[in-house]
Amino acid sequence: MIKIYVYAKCSTCRKALEWLEGQGIPFEAHPIRETPPSIQELRHALDQFGGEIRKLFNTSGMDYRAMGLKDQLPTMGKDEALKLLHSNGNLVKRPLVIGKDFALAGFKPAVWQESLA
Repeated sequence: MIKIYVYAKCSTCRKALEWLEGQGIPFEAHPIRETPPSIQELRHALDQFGGEIRKLFNTSGMDYRAMGLKDQLPTMGKDEALKLLHSNGNLVKRPLVIGKDFALAGFKPAVWQESLA
């Protein structure tokens, strides 16, 4: 079963959950702000994204901008970045799906169809 991290007030997250239900794909939903992904899950996603740490960050989020991460991220170590993501679910791109052999960040139906259906 896949694990999906979502924010209840996010319309994209709601669309993703509806899509999963419509496809009959079983999932376990977790509130991303209250229970951010573990460091291990984030590391798994990072591996799936070819080591591109920026793909894990919600670059349009207020916390990302307020913390000036656009300038800090290029020089930040991966371990430091993963700890930051784990400590603040608002920084994680959502929805975030963690599967056994894959990870998805953001909701793009065509990509999800290819990976999940």
